[in-house]
Amino acid sequence: MSEDKYSELLRFSTSDKFSEREKVALTYTSAIIWDAAIADDELWARLHRFFSEPELVELGFFVALTLGQQRWIKTLGIGHGEVLAGTSAGLAPGVAGSAGGRGDGP
Repeated sequence: MSEDKYSELLRFSTSDKFSEREKVALTYTSAIIWDAAIADDELWARLHRFFSEPELVELGFFVALTLGQQRWIKTLGIGHGEVLAGTSAGLAPGVAGSAGGRGDGP
């Protein structure tokens, strides 16, 4: 994700930096993470305009898996870069290069 999009992420629903497809995917993500009531009939209709059933399952599964991983890591008390420090494991290619090969991000 580009820096300009990242800075708009918390305001994705009103931002002109995100496509309608991205906005509905982020709304779906918000429903999974924060408030299941967001997943009303209107949201499902919007989702089906942009995504197939298999894509919705994959997206939902990815969000749930990632959320679960992050919560589990927090229960272990592991901070960013504390495991596999000195490596770029788990970092996006652009981040890994700017992190100088360290596991602690940019």
